[in-house]
Amino acid sequence: MKKKNIKLSNIIFFVIIGLLLIPQTRKPIQVFIHKGLALLSPSTIEEKEQRLITDYDWTLKDSNGKTFNFSETKGKVVLINFWATWCPPCIAEMPSMQALYDDYSSQIEFVFVSNETFEVTQQFMLKKGYTFETYIPFSEYPNTFDVNSIPRTFLMDQSGRIIIDKSGAANWNSKSVRATIDALIK
Repeated sequence: MKKKNIKLSNIIFFVIIGLLLIPQTRKPIQVFIHKGLALLSPSTIEEKEQRLITDYDWTLKDSNGKTFNFSETKGKVVLINFWATWCPPCIAEMPSMQALYDDYSSQIEFVFVSNETFEVTQQFMLKKGYTFETYIPFSEYPNTFDVNSIPRTFLMDQSGRIIIDKSGAANWNSKSVRATIDALIK
């Protein structure tokens, strides 16, 4: 009978697969992986492919129960992020979102949208130390956004053109995103 050699790489592979099957360890591993992927900066869309938001009829509610109409963002640079507290790529990109928010919240509009209850999102925000406002949709979002997965983030200019459209985790605090925003707010 032949003796089988067990390679260290095989043991590591099976340990990782096992850890991914356990719910308590799956999420931290996924967040870690997505943080690596989120080091990449989102890119702008070529001008000829940029879509224009024409329908601003979208109502949201903030954590205080105050109604926010998306039409209030007309004429402003807007960053819209669709996310959830259970989403590993969303969690991975949130530190870069917070850093961007810290520096640009007085110059552009940030709209963070989740379908979760405010109790869930506010507990997450408090635990992580995030200070941006989150919203729950009160009506359907405009069709131009076409959100099929999260995180999904859009950066719009003052005329409503979508300059960046990114699905998945990204580094929103990158030099290129900052340069794009700086160019838009001048």
